[in-house]
Amino acid sequence: MTAPCEKLNILLVDDQPAKLLSYEVMLAELGENLIKASSAREALEQLLKADIAVILVDVCMPEQDGFELAAMIREHPRFQKIAIIFISAIQMAEVDHLRGYRMGAVDYMPVPVIPEVLRAKVKVFVELYRKSKELEQLNSELERRVAERTRELAASNARLIASEDRRNLALSAGNMGAWDWNIADGSCLWDEALCRIFGVPAGFEVTQDNVGALFHPEDWRRLDAALSAADPEQTSWRTDFRILRSDGELRWCTGTATAVFDGSGRLARLSGVVADITDRKRIEEHQMLLAREVDHRAKNSLAVVQSIVRLTRADTIRDYQTRVEGRIQALSKVHSLLAHSRWEGADVHTLVQEELTPYQMGGAEYIGVSGPRVSVTPPVAQTMALALHELATNAAKYGALSAAGGRVQLNWQVSAGGLVLTWREIGGPPATAPQRMGLGLQTIMSGARSQVGGQANFDWRPDGLVCTVTLPCGDAKSAARAARHGFGPDREPHEKAAGKPRILIVEDEPLVAMMLTGFLDQLDCTALGPCATPFDALSFLKENAIDAAILDVNLGGETVYPVADALHRVRVPFAFLTGYGGESIEPRFADTARLEKPVGFDALAAIVRLLRDSARTRPAPVNLRA
Repeated sequence: MTAPCEKLNILLVDDQPAKLLSYEVMLAELGENLIKASSAREALEQLLKADIAVILVDVCMPEQDGFELAAMIREHPRFQKIAIIFISAIQMAEVDHLRGYRMGAVDYMPVPVIPEVLRAKVKVFVELYRKSKELEQLNSELERRVAERTRELAASNARLIASEDRRNLALSAGNMGAWDWNIADGSCLWDEALCRIFGVPAGFEVTQDNVGALFHPEDWRRLDAALSAADPEQTSWRTDFRILRSDGELRWCTGTATAVFDGSGRLARLSGVVADITDRKRIEEHQMLLAREVDHRAKNSLAVVQSIVRLTRADTIRDYQTRVEGRIQALSKVHSLLAHSRWEGADVHTLVQEELTPYQMGGAEYIGVSGPRVSVTPPVAQTMALALHELATNAAKYGALSAAGGRVQLNWQVSAGGLVLTWREIGGPPATAPQRMGLGLQTIMSGARSQVGGQANFDWRPDGLVCTVTLPCGDAKSAARAARHGFGPDREPHEKAAGKPRILIVEDEPLVAMMLTGFLDQLDCTALGPCATPFDALSFLKENAIDAAILDVNLGGETVYPVADALHRVRVPFAFLTGYGGESIEPRFADTARLEKPVGFDALAAIVRLLRDSARTRPAPVNLRA
């Protein structure tokens, strides 16, 4: 890791010695190495000799100007990420600024240069360069450790496989659970270990009927068929089977048998060993369950990312990329915190620091944070992370963090109503309510209300925005189950456009629900909801008529089947939405239409066509009171 006292190199490029000297004086107190170059050629020579953190270059120079030098620097792969700050003594047009940014400039400084501003800007990029170098070294060290760990795991796995083979060999050699059947005289012997496996007393009378009663009927028929087809070409078998012990317990066993044939090719003798593998089977089933759960969680995460990509709006591609990446990074940070706690919860103070660190650059405290140590559930943590990201991004663009001297005070406290966060902006431009609700506000409001049963309030004051978000501290499923049908006060889900099918959305991820609503709008349908729990959905259906429904199977750990049963009783068509595979749907709904996350527009359109066709068989929309 780069030592804190290690100096970094700053390259000063200007054809006038006096200006180079002035820049050197201005930047001396930063304590970094200042390298001077009087031409583009000298600047390139210095770049090849040393690692440069920041380049300060004059736009107007003889032979090659600053733009041409920047273009040459950016052509070299090694120098593509160096920060370049242009200094210009002439008034530059907007097209000149755009040209400079295309050449790789990160900032402009007009002449006369203000020393404090120059030092502040250079310091920011020097610190960014230092942090980048540290991260590169950490990443290299991490890759080395991962490679070492991978080799260790491979060796350990090889040892485990070899050990398993030796254990199986020892089990067979030790006659654990051994049996022998002399077909010629009909005698069959079981040792005590085999009696313990099958749960019968020692001295158990071994007859075909008695033994058959201990096997699962399907497996006994399979084994009997294999025995009837035995021939001298195959003298050994190994298979897994189920047994039914006398106490009613079902257990899994694996058996190995060897056959002896007489001179005429008839089966004369069978012997073998049996091992109880119930624990292994349970582990395999648990692993399959974990794999399905991981697949479900991954698909849900992809669905949220898909929703962010679909719902984000921007005027330029660069702005769009910045907004999408910011929202995904906010989710990534809280996912890392939750993974560290095995998805049991997240500490609010740690979560706040993770989300707001990018806005505490250069050692300045632009955001004051205070509040008690408190842990919140995963749904609340994800909602809080996205809300903090949207508030901070908005403050940096339009609010207090966009103005010199502007600050934000964030505090939280625990009350009877839950966890109350207050975001207060100070010293920025006057706050005015937006004319339309963008994705950021929708994310905060619908996330608090629809996903965890909380609420968010915005106070657009002349001295700055004040946002209060109330979230439950306990289990989100026990939060207030008030009517949470809609994404904001300007959306009335009960309105029905003439001729449009009314489709209820039951989904606990607000962003996914917003995306589905947009899809349904494009498909000329009226989207109702969303409802985030089965309770909410059933309450909604008691008061509202619908034509069809889209039901997320897993709603925060609860299944949506009570809603599906209710809709089935009144013959309202519906489709399932799930991150699990089709095998996870209860058999009674095996023929129900199903959408897998992440949802594509074409797939949803096909489902909507099916639901429309089914809805046409009913004369009018119905509700549960009908």
